[in-house]
Amino acid sequence: MSAGLLAGMRVVEAAAFVAAPLGGMTLAQMGADVIRIDTLGGGLDFHRWPVTEDGTSLFWCGLNKSKRSVALDLQSPQGREIAMALACAPGDDAGIFLTNFPPRGWLDHDKLRARRADLIQLTLQGDRHGGSAVDYTVNARVGVPGITGDPRGAEPTNHVLPAWDLVTGQMVAVGLLAAERHRRRTGEGQHVKLALQDVGLAVMQHLGFIEEARRGQPRQRHGNELFGAFGRDFACADGERVMVVGLTGKQWRSLCEALGVQQEVDAIGTRLGLDLSEEGNRFRARRELGDIVGRRIAARTLADLAADFDRLGVCWDRYQSLEQLVRDDPECSPANPIFRRIEQPGVGDMLAAGLPLDFSAVPRVPAAPAPRLGQHTEQVLHEVLGMPAGEFGRLHDAGIVAQAT
Repeated sequence: MSAGLLAGMRVVEAAAFVAAPLGGMTLAQMGADVIRIDTLGGGLDFHRWPVTEDGTSLFWCGLNKSKRSVALDLQSPQGREIAMALACAPGDDAGIFLTNFPPRGWLDHDKLRARRADLIQLTLQGDRHGGSAVDYTVNARVGVPGITGDPRGAEPTNHVLPAWDLVTGQMVAVGLLAAERHRRRTGEGQHVKLALQDVGLAVMQHLGFIEEARRGQPRQRHGNELFGAFGRDFACADGERVMVVGLTGKQWRSLCEALGVQQEVDAIGTRLGLDLSEEGNRFRARRELGDIVGRRIAARTLADLAADFDRLGVCWDRYQSLEQLVRDDPECSPANPIFRRIEQPGVGDMLAAGLPLDFSAVPRVPAAPAPRLGQHTEQVLHEVLGMPAGEFGRLHDAGIVAQAT
């Protein structure tokens, strides 16, 4: 068993796609025993792209590391009965259930709570009314594609990073831990509901986007420029591109010193009547500042620039491709403690990321492979439900349970 911070906690998960599996994996990578309930042949995301040449989903493997898998025929009454028994199994550190499927049938909270009164269930929904939504539709709803991309463009610009899924996945983990703490203090279970769309709306308000629009000043497109301060991409003499940021006063002073532009910057401030020590004024003067910064960067190679930037503590980085990241960057390798090489079933050698959190009280839990579908069916049913080998064999022969070989 894991020696992580959450060692001993058991979470049962019936989920697909990003946010809910990410929440479960986050708990698993802190040491919890997270048991996936999988359908025979795999669920909705079992073949989700990207995939290997033979069709193994890198997506599924990436979001289910360190979990155990139980494969059941959930179309059958016996399979559903086993699933409910797992979700409601006894134990002070058990009775925690996570799903992003509609809470009906065997997933209905009232049915599950009838078996275990202190059950903690977190149901992730698309919207607060129980409707369907995914990251792309939430992004469209909250207006982000309209302020993303080329300032001259009129069409919405989607992006590939599922921001709301990622934030929601972490809130799934936080919500379950908060409910578990409440149960320890009071003995009470509860049904926690979380809507992907509400996460998007909340974050938009937290960051000021909603209030800007309410005040008649909706955010505009600014391309690659950092809103409200100075930051942008620039090309070096050798064609390499860098992102530089002068958000804080120290970052801005370091950038000016590294490029030797302080006198020119002061002249711009005088001409425009702006105190450029204030970050908002640097945004107002971004065109003029970008011209002088761009000229200085364009006159130097990346290697030359990097030496001065690093020496003076400039906030910057080089643009690199995914191929460059995995081939050349030591931070994306086992030199970084979050990574290790594992043997992933169906994939082979894989570079796997563990939990980014580094707790001083316990050592890191190394990244572990995602399970084969049904890899732990017999083990879990024996450990959690006390199922004898003969009963498991009977259910296996009847096609109610499946065991990976």
